[in-house]
Amino acid sequence: MNKYLLDTNIISFYLKGNESLKDKVSDNINSIAISIISYYEIVSGFQSVNANRRINEFEKFCELADIINLDKASVLASSQIYASLKKSGNLIDDIDILIAGVALSNGLVMVTDNTNHFERIEGIKIENWIR
Repeated sequence: MNKYLLDTNIISFYLKGNESLKDKVSDNINSIAISIISYYEIVSGFQSVNANRRINEFEKFCELADIINLDKASVLASSQIYASLKKSGNLIDDIDILIAGVALSNGLVMVTDNTNHFERIEGIKIENWIR
């Protein structure tokens, strides 16, 4: 059975109430994780607009998912991704590289609506639960 790492944009769609995504998350509830990087992106976005109620909703969502921290293995995987993308002239945002490193180092399928960026990364498995 696959285990999935939800990208920040997927979490945002979920929090906005996307029904088909909510069903997909429910169907895979024991197999989903988010990175600490996505946690940061969501919380900092809500804090920047004083959306405390939304932070509480997000925290409830986090109770359903594993939160995966950066560790040495994920940083090394991210560094390899960065070097490869830089050599090919196809760099993506550092945050996406770090999230991809978490997915690769933990053997997770990356669930994202940003397939254009993540398809540049060799060896990563991608699914788009929005389209």
